[in-house]
Amino acid sequence: MYKLAAAFALLASPALATGLEIEIEGEGANGTVTIDLFDDIAPKHVEQISALAAEGKYDGVVFHRVIDGFMAQTGDVEHGRLGGDMRRAGTGGSDRPNLPAEFSDFNYDRGVVGMARAQDPNSANSQFFIMFAPGPFLNGQYTVVGQVTDGMDVVDAIKRGEGQNGAVIGQPDVMKKVTVTE
Repeated sequence: MYKLAAAFALLASPALATGLEIEIEGEGANGTVTIDLFDDIAPKHVEQISALAAEGKYDGVVFHRVIDGFMAQTGDVEHGRLGGDMRRAGTGGSDRPNLPAEFSDFNYDRGVVGMARAQDPNSANSQFFIMFAPGPFLNGQYTVVGQVTDGMDVVDAIKRGEGQNGAVIGQPDVMKKVTVTE
């Protein structure tokens, strides 16, 4: 009976293979966020994020779009570096190809990490977002890649943007160092 219950528990929740540890600094947030990545739900996206992090591509990238009560977006390794032209932050990706959608039935709840994309469902590349609160309207529309397991207080402190699009004015908070964990 125990083995059956344990097997069901594994099926009911995503496997946690790799993760990220993100050191955040700025006017708002200062601390570390730990994310478990779901390679069984979104293997191509997890591989891409892990590779970019291992190459140091996310180090120094800002949270360029932060909407209170919704989410904090980062990951533009092309135009989102601290010290760059922040008007272009959020318009770039990486030197890797865009990814085909890996939509799932995993709900966008507080702490869930999803891939940002353009209108085309197959346009996710390097940018991702962390949910401040549930966003059920995103369910099945954006690829879920992971879940914050520690440091949600740090996520909650990320400097908020302004206006409907949540563009961060002035000095945005930054991912100082992003490390892949096993």
